[in-house]
Amino acid sequence: MYVKEVLMPRASAADAAKTARSILEAATRLFATHGFADVSLDDIAREAGVTRGAVYHHYRNKAGLFERVAAKQQEEVAGAVVEAAERAGSGAIDQLRAGSHAFLDAATAGAAARILLIDGPAVIGWEGWRRHDAEHSALHLRDVLKAVGVRKELLEAMTALLSGAMNEAALWIAQHAAGEEARRSAHATLDRILDAAIAGAD
Repeated sequence: MYVKEVLMPRASAADAAKTARSILEAATRLFATHGFADVSLDDIAREAGVTRGAVYHHYRNKAGLFERVAAKQQEEVAGAVVEAAERAGSGAIDQLRAGSHAFLDAATAGAAARILLIDGPAVIGWEGWRRHDAEHSALHLRDVLKAVGVRKELLEAMTALLSGAMNEAALWIAQHAAGEEARRSAHATLDRILDAAIAGAD
C-alpha cells in the first residue's frame, strides 16, 4: 500500500506531462498547416487523441496554447542558432555569420515560418512576440555582436536592426514563390549586411 501511495502521484505527473506534450505537438502540426484562425480546440483535441477538457486544463484556451507553441518554436530556432555558432569555432565573427545564417534557415523551416512569422505577431501581439524573440534568438545575437566589438552605445540599436532585418528576410523567403532562389538571394544579402555590421564595430 505504501508503495502505491508513493508511485501513483509520479505516474499521474508523467501521464499529465505526456498529455501536455501530445497536445503541444498536435497543435504545432495543425497551426503550421492550417493557421491559427482555421484550427479549433476540438481539432487539436482530436489530433492529440484527448478530450477538449484536457486541452483547457493544460493550456487554458487556444491563444494560450498558441503562445506556448510559438515559444517552443522560438526555443528550437535559438537552439539551431547556438548549435551553428558553436560549430563555427571560437571566433566571434565566424559565430555571428554562422548563427545569423542558421537563423534564416531555421526560421523558414517546418512549422516555424507560419507560426512565428505569419500568425505569431497577430495572435500574440507585437509586444509578446518581441518579448519571445528577445529571450531567445535576439539574446544570442546581442551577445555575439558585443563579442565582435560593437560599441556599447550602438549595441541595442544594432541588435534590434539586424534582428529585424533577419526576421523580414525570413518572412520574405517564406512568402516567396521561388523559395530556393529567394533563399540564396537572402543569404547573399545577409552577408553584405553582416559585413557592414562588422566593419562598423571598431
